[in-house]
Amino acid sequence: MTIEESKEYIGMWVTEDGNIRHELLPNNRYDEARGNKKSAYQGGYKVSENHIDYKDDTGFTADGEFRNGILYHAGMVLYKEN
Repeated sequence: MTIEESKEYIGMWVTEDGNIRHELLPNNRYDEARGNKKSAYQGGYKVSENHIDYKDDTGFTADGEFRNGILYHAGMVLYKEN
């Protein structure tokens, strides 16, 4: 089963140091906090199988991949909060 099918991607993903936090919302929107800056970036996302494509509200695009319950995105490693 892919992460897309399970919807396991919905929720908060954080770097090990907690500096970067991606909240993937059920409405295909995300809110990214960086350090003390809440909502540093916001936009939409689409999950296809185990791949995620981001497009922030300024038009910037990025992508990532879910592998073994970990999100690899733009050189960062994010873990899902429980």
